[in-house]
Amino acid sequence: MALEGAAAPGVAARRGLGMFVVMIGVLISAVDGTIVVLALPAIQDDLAMSLSSVTWVVVSYLLVVTVLATQVGRLGDMYGRVRMYQAGFLVFVIGSLLCALAWNAAAIIAFRIVEGVGAALIAANSGAIISELYPPAERGRAYGFNAFGWSVGSVLGVLLGGVIVTYVSWRWIFWINLPIGALALVLAVRVLRDRGERVRRRLDPVGMITLGLGLFGVLWAMTGLAAQPWGGTQLAFLLGGAAMLVAFVLIERRQAEPTLDLSLFRIPAVTPSLLASLLQGLASFAVLFLVIMYLQGPRGLSPIDASLLMLPGYVVGAAVGPFAGRLADRWGPVLPATAGLAVSAVALVVFALMTTTSSLWLPAIGNVVIMIGGSLFYPANSSAVMKASPPGRLGIASGVLRTFASIGMVFSFTTAILVAADSVPRSTAFAIFVGSTTLDGPLAVAFTDGLSTAFFTMMGVMALAAVLSAFRGRAGSPQRRPDGRAGGQVPA
Repeated sequence: MALEGAAAPGVAARRGLGMFVVMIGVLISAVDGTIVVLALPAIQDDLAMSLSSVTWVVVSYLLVVTVLATQVGRLGDMYGRVRMYQAGFLVFVIGSLLCALAWNAAAIIAFRIVEGVGAALIAANSGAIISELYPPAERGRAYGFNAFGWSVGSVLGVLLGGVIVTYVSWRWIFWINLPIGALALVLAVRVLRDRGERVRRRLDPVGMITLGLGLFGVLWAMTGLAAQPWGGTQLAFLLGGAAMLVAFVLIERRQAEPTLDLSLFRIPAVTPSLLASLLQGLASFAVLFLVIMYLQGPRGLSPIDASLLMLPGYVVGAAVGPFAGRLADRWGPVLPATAGLAVSAVALVVFALMTTTSSLWLPAIGNVVIMIGGSLFYPANSSAVMKASPPGRLGIASGVLRTFASIGMVFSFTTAILVAADSVPRSTAFAIFVGSTTLDGPLAVAFTDGLSTAFFTMMGVMALAAVLSAFRGRAGSPQRRPDGRAGGQVPA
C-alpha cells in the first residue's frame, strides 16, 4: 500500500484518509487506556472483585499487547499490514462487547485479554502502515499526528471516564468502543490498500510462550507482594518467571526468526531508540495512576474532579503533537526526542513536590509539562526506528518498538503499586488506587512521601532515557539541505 509521490492531489487525499484511520485506532487505544482506570472502583464493586484481582483488568491487557506485538507485526509482513490492522479492529470490537457483558472477575479479565489481542494487532501494524503511506522525510509529521490522536483519545478517556463512572454504568466504557471500532473498520476496508511486498516469515510460538510466562510470573509476584506480605507463593512465581525469562533469552539465540529480532539491534539508531522507549514507558506510564491515587487519597477528590484536573495536560499534548512531528522531520529525531525526555524529567520533579497541603494546580501543571514531553518524544522516536529499519521488516520493527514500550508500561504500573503499598498498609494502598477510600492525618503524609520517592525514582529513569536518546546513532536522520529542508539519509 505504499503511495509514492506527494504532488498528486489524489495521493495526498488518500494519505490523509489513511492517516485518519490510523489515528482512530490510536484514539481508541488511548481512550481505553485512561477510561478503564477511572472505572476500576465501579468494576470492583459491581463484579465483587478482590482488590488484587482488579489490577489485572489493566495488567492482563498490557501483558497481552507486550507478548503479541512482535508476532502480529510479523503477520503483517506475511499477510498484509492493512489486513492485520483491520483484523485488529474486529477483534477489539468483539473484546469490548464481551467486556461490557462480563459477569464476574474471571470473565472481565479474560475478555480484556481478547481486547488486548485486538489492540496488539492495531498497534503493531499502525507504525508500519504510516511508514508505507509517507516517505521517510515526512514520517515525523505523520507520527506527530499519531501523537495528536493519542492525546485526543486520552482527553476523551478522562472526560468520558469521569462522566460514565459518576452518572452511568461502567459497562458503557466498553459499549462506546463498538460504534467507533465499527466505523474505523469500515473506513480501513474502504481507504487502506495492501500493496507492499509480502515477506515470508516464521512465527516463534516457543519464544512467545516463554516470554509471556516469564513476564506473567514476575508481574504476579509483584502485584501479590503489593496486596499481601512476602511469602512462598510470591517467591515461587518470581523465581519461576525469572527462569522463564532466562529460557526465553537462550531460546531466542537459537531461533532463525526470534520474537525479538536481535539483528535490528545492529542498526546504530535502533538500539538506543528501543531502550529509550522502554525506559520512557517505565518512567511515565504509571504517572496517571499515581496522581489519581494522590488526588483521590490524601486530597479526597471524586473521580470526576480528579479527571477534570488532569484534562488541560492532554489538551496541550494534543496541540503539541503535530508540531513536534514536523521538528523531527526538519531536524532529525535526536533533538526533539531528547528534549521531550528532559521535559518529562522536569515534570516528574514537579509531581515529586506534591504534599498534602500543596496547591492542586501543581499536579495539573505537572501533567501539562509531561504531556508536552511525551508529544515531543513519541513521533521523533518512532520515526527514528522506522526510518532506520529495512523496508521488508517494517512490521517486525514496529512490533519490537511496541514490545519495548509495553514492557516499560506494564512494569511501571506494577512498580507504582508496589511503591505505594510500601508507605501505607497494603489493603489501604489498593483501596486508594481503586478510589474506594481516602486518607487524612499521618497516613496521608506517609503515603504522599512514598509517592514523592516514586516520582524521584522515575525522574532518574527518565534522565537515563534522555542520555540514551542524546547519544543514539544518527542513521535514519534526514540530511540537511542548504535550504533547510529534509533530504536524504545521513549514513550511520
